[in-house]
Amino acid sequence: MPSRSDITYFGAGPALLPTDILEEAAKALLNYNGTGLGLAEHSHRSPLAADIINQAKADLASCLDIPDDYEILFMQGGGTGQFSAIAYNFAGAWVTRKHKEIFGDIEGDPTDHPKLIQQLKQAVDNDLKIDYLVTGSWSQKASVEGERLLGSKHINIAADARKTNGGKFGTIPDESTWKLSENAALVYFCFNETVDGVEFPAFPKSLEPRPDGKGPIVVADMSSNILTRKIPVRNFSAIFFGAQKNLGLTGITVVVIKKSFLPPTISQPSMALMRYLALPVPPIIFQYEAIAKNNSLYNTLSIFDVYVAGQVLKKLLRTYPNKVEGQQAVTDKKAQLIYDAIEAFPEIYKIISDKAVRSRINICFRVTKGDDVDAAERAFLEEGTAQGLTGLKGHRSLGGIRASNYNSVSLEGAEKLARFIRAFAMS
Repeated sequence: MPSRSDITYFGAGPALLPTDILEEAAKALLNYNGTGLGLAEHSHRSPLAADIINQAKADLASCLDIPDDYEILFMQGGGTGQFSAIAYNFAGAWVTRKHKEIFGDIEGDPTDHPKLIQQLKQAVDNDLKIDYLVTGSWSQKASVEGERLLGSKHINIAADARKTNGGKFGTIPDESTWKLSENAALVYFCFNETVDGVEFPAFPKSLEPRPDGKGPIVVADMSSNILTRKIPVRNFSAIFFGAQKNLGLTGITVVVIKKSFLPPTISQPSMALMRYLALPVPPIIFQYEAIAKNNSLYNTLSIFDVYVAGQVLKKLLRTYPNKVEGQQAVTDKKAQLIYDAIEAFPEIYKIISDKAVRSRINICFRVTKGDDVDAAERAFLEEGTAQGLTGLKGHRSLGGIRASNYNSVSLEGAEKLARFIRAFAMS
């Protein structure tokens, strides 16, 4: 049986974790800081738990240069849960702003003012939109969930990569073709499509804030490329990501949200108003203001998962004095090594995504050696596994090979894979 040191794991998630962090976490799980209790046994309401949460928040803010006017939330439900949460919370915020615009300083029950409430209802019916840039499987799922919750009239597919790529994902439509709504409740995009190997090379120009600081309300799913690149946090109203790729264990989801979308600046509308407007009310555990008010402890949070994430962040800060920029340089180098090996044999390998938008994180390709692609890919996977290169099978919906270049994959691991890719092609 192979030992842990024999394996380089390229699975898409849950991802590999650094061995030294797992060893420390194992000790913490049994007896945390000499308390006689394992960390998973301590109360999430204890000062010890609050300190772990606050340290993780501070270290994440340091790694990503998150400004003080953003809040960090630890939630549950994964990225898929956030597909629902963003629709609920940002649609609600849109209603709050529109209510203020129409009602001004008038307080009390909105239905006591029939003309104004009818004006608000008409605005919701005609103008409330969530825009989606559909560039892969995850953004497609996000748009489907938005439509399931709000109805098709409130959903605008501003771009769909399949329409310009023969019905398949693998490209990002030119920004000049995007059909963005005016004053959308939010514009959603998935920064890196884990399944399809597509990554936005930079923040989209058409979504950048204007010189006056105003602009589209942008929300991004960064579950698979968070902590792999420097990002312009101020360009986003919210960012969310599951922990299980580059941050830690499955079980927590992080939301970084601008405080101007939280009380006291904006509060979610009353349940009565949302029902009158035929809009959904979020489950309380998906309501950002409830989670923020309770420092992520509205319900029982897995403090052990937050602890592991915090240890990953501390290691990143120790390793790279320039923080995430240092990690980005390593990530880019690893990706280039792997892509160079693949591109050296165009008759053997075919990269699935367009070169301009191919992912540095999820490298998806087919093995076309010989007449039987399926047989060639089985052989590639079997020989790779024999050499300790595991987790390389592509997503079930796409097939092929997928090498996930997460932060825990070492430079030596990427070099080993690149050598194997070349050797298999020449065998």
